[in-house]
Amino acid sequence: MVTEEQVRESLEQVLVPGAMRSLVKLNLVRQVAVHDQKVTISLASAALSQGTQDWLRAKVHDIARKLPEVKEAEIDFVEAKPKELNEVRHVVAVMSGKGGVGKSLVSGFIAISLARQGMEVGILDADITGPSIPRMFGLRKARPLGSESGILPVPTRLGIQIMSLNLLLEHEDDAVIWRGPIIANTIKQFWEDVLWGSLDYLIVDLPPGTADAPLTVMQSLPLSGVIIVFTPQDLTAMVVRKAVNMARQMSKPILGVVENMSYLYVPEIDKKIELFGRRRGEEMAKAAHAPLLGQLPIDPELARLCDEGNIERYNSEALSSLADAFIQAMSTLTDGKHV
Repeated sequence: MVTEEQVRESLEQVLVPGAMRSLVKLNLVRQVAVHDQKVTISLASAALSQGTQDWLRAKVHDIARKLPEVKEAEIDFVEAKPKELNEVRHVVAVMSGKGGVGKSLVSGFIAISLARQGMEVGILDADITGPSIPRMFGLRKARPLGSESGILPVPTRLGIQIMSLNLLLEHEDDAVIWRGPIIANTIKQFWEDVLWGSLDYLIVDLPPGTADAPLTVMQSLPLSGVIIVFTPQDLTAMVVRKAVNMARQMSKPILGVVENMSYLYVPEIDKKIELFGRRRGEEMAKAAHAPLLGQLPIDPELARLCDEGNIERYNSEALSSLADAFIQAMSTLTDGKHV
């Protein structure tokens, strides 16, 4: 006789249209019962249109009927909100005290590295007025699906789940002229009303500074930690300390710091040129009392891939080192040793 576990395993193959993740990964399977050769399955309707529900009902019914000794299958939908279904193990915010330092790039790098290791990853683009994540991942024409009960994030080629305001705008260059409270409410909606399902990591790409949006994230989301991004310029020390002080005042662990645009490598002369002044990675790590996760170079190839929406094709030693350092920082945190 078929078991409940076998039924749930069979539902792993059912991908939700628009999300390209299984019913199980989205936590939409609420209850499974097996009795007298009859299987009853209850699915949550959160973020699913009526058409999607009808398709899933037929698909699940067909799969259930093909299980050993199953003669009857009943599929129903129950109401639920995304925030009741979401299970995110780690929420990590990427921030800086000023703009133009590459927070979105670092957010993308970390998400890509984790996805390549087989983890379930999402990016919440909290930079409401200046979102760049969709373009970097080639999602300029993508639109999220959903219903009155919630929204489905848009998947990238690697399966990274993306939610950004630019995915909801008619044109990606439309200006978002909103005051702080509206921006804050939008970020909360991206956390509560988007069906993230079961994720290992949700990376939050913050806007620059220490105002409404970063404050909302730190107050409203269960952050595991913060990564601070900076560039090697004279203002670096001040802006890094601002970000560090905000994280500490909000009692959020600093996982590490990342120096972006650290140097330009010229292979013809085998030399690293420090275009923006001397590198300050170790110095800023000491100021933050956190590890230096990486020093990323200026790479014309990376710029080209981002412009083309192909950031997921990028590979480099710097990216691999950043990924390894981030995983180490997270393991230290989860072991209870991180201060």
